[in-house]
Amino acid sequence: QMQLQESGPGLVKPSQTLSLTCTVSGGSITTNYYYWNWIRQPPGKGLEWMGSIAYSGSTYYSPSLKSRTSISRDTSKNQFTLQLSSVTPEDTAVYYCARNWGHITTAQAMGDWGQGTQVTVSS
Repeated sequence: QMQLQESGPGLVKPSQTLSLTCTVSGGSITTNYYYWNWIRQPPGKGLEWMGSIAYSGSTYYSPSLKSRTSISRDTSKNQFTLQLSSVTPEDTAVYYCARNWGHITTAQAMGDWGQGTQVTVSS
């Protein structure tokens, strides 16, 4: 049974880098042709796809966040990580990791989800 679990600090100061890890169990992040995604939902707003890392290690980013976003993986730990730099209070959101077979950018269509983790950007 596929499970995804987000972890990381719940509070980040403005201008710092937000770093979250998604730990995957029940399947390998290198399995063909799965894509591993980061999605967020700010308060009162819809889901926003941020980026993904493919089974191959290739990365894809939302154009609006590309300059501040980096996604990487540790295959030995079966984890993938999000880093979002220069955060502002507008980056306050619930952050989710999700898996999908094939590359898509429609957040709502993702197949498997973590439970989400709240991140607040505040001094």
